[in-house]
Amino acid sequence: MKQRILAPLAAALAISGTLCGVQAHAKTLKMVPYADLKILDPSFTTSYVTRNFGYMVYDTLFAMDAKGQPQPEMVDTYKKSDDGKEWTFTLRPGLKFSDGKPVTAADCVASLKRWTARDNIGHAMTKAGGQWSVVNDNTFKLTLQQPFGLVLDGLAKVSSYPAFIMPARLADMPTNKPIAEVDGSGPYLFKRDEWVPGNKVVFVRNPAYVPRKEAASGLAGSKAPHVDRVEWVILPDANSAAAALKSNEVDMIEQVPADFISNLAADKNLKTGILSQNQAYMVMNHALPPFDNAKARQAVAHAIDQNEVTSAMGYPDNLRKQYCATFFICGGPNETDAGAAPYRKPDIALAKKLLAESGYKGQKIVVLLPTDVPHLNAATLVAIQDLKKIGFNVDVQSMDWATMSARRAKKTPVSQGGWNVFVSSAAQFNVDSPLNNTYLGAACGNTLPGWPCDEKLDKLRAEWIAATDPAQRKKLLDEFQVESYASFPNLPIGQFSAVYATRKDVKYSDKLWGLPNLWVLDK
Repeated sequence: MKQRILAPLAAALAISGTLCGVQAHAKTLKMVPYADLKILDPSFTTSYVTRNFGYMVYDTLFAMDAKGQPQPEMVDTYKKSDDGKEWTFTLRPGLKFSDGKPVTAADCVASLKRWTARDNIGHAMTKAGGQWSVVNDNTFKLTLQQPFGLVLDGLAKVSSYPAFIMPARLADMPTNKPIAEVDGSGPYLFKRDEWVPGNKVVFVRNPAYVPRKEAASGLAGSKAPHVDRVEWVILPDANSAAAALKSNEVDMIEQVPADFISNLAADKNLKTGILSQNQAYMVMNHALPPFDNAKARQAVAHAIDQNEVTSAMGYPDNLRKQYCATFFICGGPNETDAGAAPYRKPDIALAKKLLAESGYKGQKIVVLLPTDVPHLNAATLVAIQDLKKIGFNVDVQSMDWATMSARRAKKTPVSQGGWNVFVSSAAQFNVDSPLNNTYLGAACGNTLPGWPCDEKLDKLRAEWIAATDPAQRKKLLDEFQVESYASFPNLPIGQFSAVYATRKDVKYSDKLWGLPNLWVLDK
């Protein structure tokens, strides 16, 4: 058994430049990411591996600090008009893209227009009359028809989608397909010549990166790297990843498979910690039958047992919730149980009744099964059994996560490569409000996989954004969740803690903040 594990491990590590523990490069940090990288454009997909790639090579105008407060990053100064309808931003001097050209206001405006076309907060800004324009080479502005209180929160948004800044020549490209070129101003450079899909992704320190003077805090402050080179070593087999960490062949596992947490935590040479609170959720394709009918989606919700899902994932009781009633995060600022009562326990008889009422006739539904992300593989297998249990004719199509991330963007019929169901997960900052929770976006004609259309839910989101009175915001939050339980833009299926592991000699792992912000690490 040991030989079978170590043989493919040795081959993978030989490609990454490491054999028998000998470092090929000084000050190199090797991390096993949760999945392989295939899409390089973080404005195209909500996949976390692409988002993490974005933070390595791009920068943002604002960033969230460790307290969850937006702080200037690429921006030097900014001001807001007294009526809140005009914001002016000036860039820090000396910022450059990796092609050597300076970052200009025109690049920022083009990037922000691309961002507003994709992101929920961006959509909300546009609905508030938001328009971006260039003032001069280093200054740009946002003008609004009505005040919008989440301008800085939007520009500092952590995930799905962060407002990364890229050259205008790239940002102006069509949004219906991913950009293949990478030209950022972030802390690292992407070494395309060393990229071996399925084996490794390589980054080196960006000599042109201009860090802030403030110390790193969350994703804000200085992003000056402590190491010269970072390698993402792709080891989808959990045994191989754990063996690599234990034998000092890699320095970190981004997300430890649940079955390995206790074993790695007990190793005196390793450190483990909680990276984030995560929600697993199921996305049903509203653009295709049968899930274009709300009763079919409600049927699935009555069939799912959250405790069964998180238990199958393998997480110990102290790292999972047996049941979480909110569409957001249990323990978070917007936790609510409004509308949840009928769904607290599975009701298979009611699920079958609702499915029959939906008009479902036994047609095949395609469920995408990720093979290389253990916790999502386990959650999807439970979901498949629950779907079959209430009468769905399930066609399981297995693929790696990177392939699935590309596949789920297809809005075509099943016969042309489309899909009906997939399971994913999101960290707290992607889930904890009606605005941040990207997959609750139900604006008709939106561009997110699942493509829900619920005008009432979209109206409630806009009202929640605009509300300033805490009592009114709470009332609207509850109404938003009640409608979510009727419409199911997505379906929460369990909450768990994501755990990372590093070697003991990796410094500052306590500064990891919800994602692998690797510039904070040293060794």
